[in-house]
Amino acid sequence: MAIFSVYVVNKAGGLIYQLDHYAPRSDTEKTFSFPLDLVLRPHDERVVVAFGQRDGIRVGHAVLAINGAEVNGRFTADGKDVLEFLGNPANYPVSIRFGRHRLSSNEKLMLASMFHSLFAIGSQLSPEVGSSGIEMLETDTFKLHCFQTLTGIKFMVLADPRQTGIDALLRKIYEIYSDFALKNPFYSLEMPIRCELFDQNLKLALEVAEKAGPFGPGS
Repeated sequence: MAIFSVYVVNKAGGLIYQLDHYAPRSDTEKTFSFPLDLVLRPHDERVVVAFGQRDGIRVGHAVLAINGAEVNGRFTADGKDVLEFLGNPANYPVSIRFGRHRLSSNEKLMLASMFHSLFAIGSQLSPEVGSSGIEMLETDTFKLHCFQTLTGIKFMVLADPRQTGIDALLRKIYEIYSDFALKNPFYSLEMPIRCELFDQNLKLALEVAEKAGPFGPGS
């Protein structure tokens, strides 16, 4: 069981805090000979597997590194187009590392804003008056849990579907936010949270939750 990440979104839909706590290892590195037995296509400024799965490499995985050097989107470390490089027989054999691409800061901002809108749509669609909106989204690999305060701040936790105690964790994060962000004289409401004590106590709370420990007085 694991907690993957935490997001804090203000009432306007802006991302004011994000922490990646645990990332499952999905990277796979293999050495290939020419021709490459995978079909690669450009997608969202990166090169991804469009067809063919083997040895842990899946459709949708992105090219992360070539010959040990990290790629920069659609370009190699020395500025060459990835698809052109891999289409040249002279560059083989070649070692390629595939995996799930890492979200950029801009992508995280966009996704937080999108969820804010979905939350509002969910509350509007509810047949019950005064619905709080989306509290949980479930997939086969993770669950997204959301807690919205009376002031409109949203705390979101992405966790393993088997992880327990998330409701208590969300309220603990709200408590940490109140104690170490709101009571900080240098913090402005609705603005990004940059507070070392907030970071430290949040990480401690995540560790306690992963071990299924209770949040008692003074925890």
